[in-house]
This record gives sequence, structure tokens and C-alpha cells, in this order.
Amino acid sequence: MANNGRQKRSAPVFPKNRKTLSLLGENIKLACKRRGYSQSLIAERTGLSRLTVRKIEQGDPTVSIGHYVAVLSVLGMVEDFAMVASDDELGRKLQDIKLKGQPR
Repeated sequence: MANNGRQKRSAPVFPKNRKTLSLLGENIKLACKRRGYSQSLIAERTGLSRLTVRKIEQGDPTVSIGHYVAVLSVLGMVEDFAMVASDDELGRKLQDIKLKGQPR
């Protein structure tokens, strides 16, 4: 099976981040259950396979972020995803330090 010399690369996911992805998957799974949405229904509405939906519910790091967004969209929660990193407290502090050091 030739792949023209190209291998699929994956980003390393450290244990702490795997735990975060697992929590995201669990939260998605619970949101589906609360709404009475089966994996089959989510798969049908997103165009994803049931296997991919199952992987999302497990927080699998190999699944495309776009697939996570598709599932969140079906759940009516994609706006929550858009809020990630919207309140960049550390970035503002670093910017303030830099601005305070500039001469007037």
C-alpha cells in the first residue's frame, strides 16, 4: 500500500491534554444523552460515521477539530466552543507589562 512517501503526521498530545480531551468527550456524550440523541442520529446529522462519533465521545485526539465542531453544532453548543480563549487574561497581563515599559 503506497502512500507516495508521505506519512500521516499527528501532533503529540500530552497526558494532561488527553485528560482535557476525555473530559470534552464525556461532556459531549452527556449533552447527547440529555437530548436523547443517539450516536446514529448524530452521525446522520453530521455526515460522520458512528465510529467517529464514538471517538469524539471518548475524546480521541486523532479526530479532526472540525468533526468536534460539527457535533457541537448539532447539539446547539458551537457558540460555547467559540468562547474558548476569548478571555485571554495572561495575554492581557503580558501586554500591559510591555506597555508599561514603553517610554511616553
